[in-house]
Amino acid sequence: MLAGFAYDGAQMLKIDETSTERGLSSVFLRFEDGELALVSDDGCWALPDGALEAVMAKFGAPLDPTESVTTVAALELTNGRALRHVRHLAGYDVIARDYLIYESIGREPSCALATTIAAALGHLGRVAQRVAGAGR
Repeated sequence: MLAGFAYDGAQMLKIDETSTERGLSSVFLRFEDGELALVSDDGCWALPDGALEAVMAKFGAPLDPTESVTTVAALELTNGRALRHVRHLAGYDVIARDYLIYESIGREPSCALATTIAAALGHLGRVAQRVAGAGR
């Protein structure tokens, strides 16, 4: 399994890529000192505790064991949790789609479309930043 990459001591996992006026923009999850943050060309947003778990519970579904996926990279989290970026080409698709699989000890792995998870985490990160700023 490929690991995410390290940047300045933090572990990073690319979870999405979008087209912008400036070209392609990558979205990463950064894991450093037990904290998750969403990082893109637009900024960096610390994610509230439990955000990844909540988003995967909301949008994820059990992984179909008959489907074949190719692991692109993985991010090891604490307490036996991990997030895998995988690629899947369904029989009816022309282009493979990117998914995220969240794994936690004692729970069934949960799978969701990567772009959906990136958007939801981006929203939560921006709201958390606004709330934190309003509390000052």
